[in-house]
Amino acid sequence: MRKPTIQDVARQAGVGVGTVSRVLNNHAAVKGVTRETVLKAIADLDYTPNPHARRIAGGKSYTISVLLPVLTTEFYVRLLDGLEHAFQEARYDVAIFPLLDRSRLERYLRSHTLAYQADGLVMATYNLTQLLTERQVRTQQPTVLVDAHAEDSDCAYMDNVTGGRMAGEYAVTLPGNLHAIWVETELDQLFTTRVFEERRAGFMEAVQAGGRQVKAEYTSSFDTLAARNVATALLDGAEFPCTVFASADLLAGVLLDEVQARGLTPGKDVYVIGFDDQPWAAARGLTTLHQPVEQMGYEGAQLLLTRLSGHRGPPRARRFEPRLVVRTSA
Repeated sequence: MRKPTIQDVARQAGVGVGTVSRVLNNHAAVKGVTRETVLKAIADLDYTPNPHARRIAGGKSYTISVLLPVLTTEFYVRLLDGLEHAFQEARYDVAIFPLLDRSRLERYLRSHTLAYQADGLVMATYNLTQLLTERQVRTQQPTVLVDAHAEDSDCAYMDNVTGGRMAGEYAVTLPGNLHAIWVETELDQLFTTRVFEERRAGFMEAVQAGGRQVKAEYTSSFDTLAARNVATALLDGAEFPCTVFASADLLAGVLLDEVQARGLTPGKDVYVIGFDDQPWAAARGLTTLHQPVEQMGYEGAQLLLTRLSGHRGPPRARRFEPRLVVRTSA
């Protein structure tokens, strides 16, 4: 059997070929009912557009470049899931550019490099935001920030100050001295972020408002050995019971391992609060701040897609707020 064509889709949907093309390109001018009719015809016929013909005809790459610090954390895997879901729905491919070291960043700042040969650009989390606002990134493509906020750019971001405040408000209700573990705010002395600074600001504000103080603060990277060393140091110096806010679930998980290895009981001897609500957190009984990471990525992608479809309005911001999920660890 021959493969269905765009003409077959148009005939089945009762529309012109141009309308089918606009639906495939996610153009904003197509009415909702018409779009659904065309999408149903595409599904019924199992029609797959020819990507090469689409690129030639449209004069576009139908590719989105995503620049982000690393690929190895659960957070970025989840963020990419949300981004790719939205872009695949609109039939865009995603090219991922991890900025692992200074040389890569310097190379990507040159506007002729491959990262900028896409129709749009997603920049995630770290000082990429500052680079964009300082015009060090020379790109004419529509650009959206994800997990970062800037007044003059479309962005989808988490309210980390509020999340930290929620953690602090809950922590002051728990017994024992308060301790906190923060994530290093630099990777390879290059990628700075305000995420953990904001979480700390919210947490300390709530602790002070609750008439309490933090007895000891620790800092760790995402390296498992470093996190274990910090957990060991914290428990060596703690009096039980105590309460610990670990500003990322990865650190909280390592702390839970060390607590249990010492024969202590989470939620009785050591109350542990994390931040992220990673997929494994429920099974570990970790009390944590849930982040809708995939939704943040999806909404960020939608902001970019509307720009690609012709939106010319002022910058828009999509703010997401964490929520506390109480489990047995606290």
